[in-house]
Amino acid sequence: MDKKLQGYIDKLKSLNFKEMYEGDFFLTWEKTDDEIEAVFTVADALRYMRENNISTKVFESGLGISLFRDNSTRTRFSFASACNLLGLEVQDLDEGKSQIAHGETVRETANMISFMADVIGIRDDMYIGKGNKYMHDVVDAVTKGHEAGVLEQKPTLVNLQCDIDHPTQCMADMLHIIHTFGGAENLKGKKIAMTWAYSPSYGKPLSVPQGVIGLMTRFGMEVVLAHPEGYEVMPEVEEVAKANAAASGGSFRKTNSMADAFRDADIVYPKSWAPYAAMERRTDLYGKGDFDGIAALEKELLAQNAEHKDWCCTEELMKTTKDGSALYLHCLPADISGVSCTDGEVEASVFDRYRDPLYKQASFKPYIIAAMIFLAKQADPAAALEMLAERNAPRHLK
Repeated sequence: MDKKLQGYIDKLKSLNFKEMYEGDFFLTWEKTDDEIEAVFTVADALRYMRENNISTKVFESGLGISLFRDNSTRTRFSFASACNLLGLEVQDLDEGKSQIAHGETVRETANMISFMADVIGIRDDMYIGKGNKYMHDVVDAVTKGHEAGVLEQKPTLVNLQCDIDHPTQCMADMLHIIHTFGGAENLKGKKIAMTWAYSPSYGKPLSVPQGVIGLMTRFGMEVVLAHPEGYEVMPEVEEVAKANAAASGGSFRKTNSMADAFRDADIVYPKSWAPYAAMERRTDLYGKGDFDGIAALEKELLAQNAEHKDWCCTEELMKTTKDGSALYLHCLPADISGVSCTDGEVEASVFDRYRDPLYKQASFKPYIIAAMIFLAKQADPAAALEMLAERNAPRHLK
């Protein structure tokens, strides 16, 4: 067998991740270190196999169901690519074309779409206290359907972004960091600045900064969360970050200075988000159907954002990072000053210089999602990889 592929399989055999079989993926901090490492290992193995024209189809039929309650480019196509990589067809659930508007319940919808489904991917990130709960409601519904004999299998749920975490994004970010620095063992003591940045829009989810501080603190890194006063994230996620940092030998701190966060940073992640308190208000207003209140809140938040236009990733700030060459990250699309908006999160010259690494960062996401599915649906993932390697079927005929 190929030496590199054998190395991935041997690594997988050394990890304890048996609880992932027939499980779901909600939040990264609900997974053990071995389970997180297993996702990275399988993602690398699947990528290596595809790049070497080895088929990774472990399904001959089956569906991957996607439900996006917010707009998406990268995650939508990453989910479709991941399902296809493993041999699944993809069907998007368009709620506007379903019977949900006619009162169909979550339990009914979940079962009706799952007769031949192996995985359900959901993005529901706009309303505090709603998205992650909805995902759990779907899992509860299909679990009961499976137990009752209605479904021949329980579909695995993959969180494609909720109100709390964006695990597929942050794990793709982390794998990009691991590859950039030559291994997870080289990350201890590295400083990463997760900073708020100005955007001319409001209401961007909290799940990316929360996902970053919830995951990066597990690797012994110095994680700094920076934002203007009033732009706090969920306090319970901050507690997760503190606990992770203490366990890993790293650190977690907050600052209201972008300059402080950037100083000597190895990695910077300037990204806009809405204040936690404002997102709670927004959720409450939508629940009441108070659209005048929503319009007033939007106006208020845009004015609040405009007070912090200096929170931008500039060439001058980048010069203050480690050796003036920190790795710049963004989940995309970025608000680029002078390109997509007048004033934004990042100067055009900075973004242009990091364009290819940013696209490389995004390219890890299909493999992360595929690995999550693979580990949930294969009773013995290492043996499954060995079978695929021994079969050595070409992905396409050249």
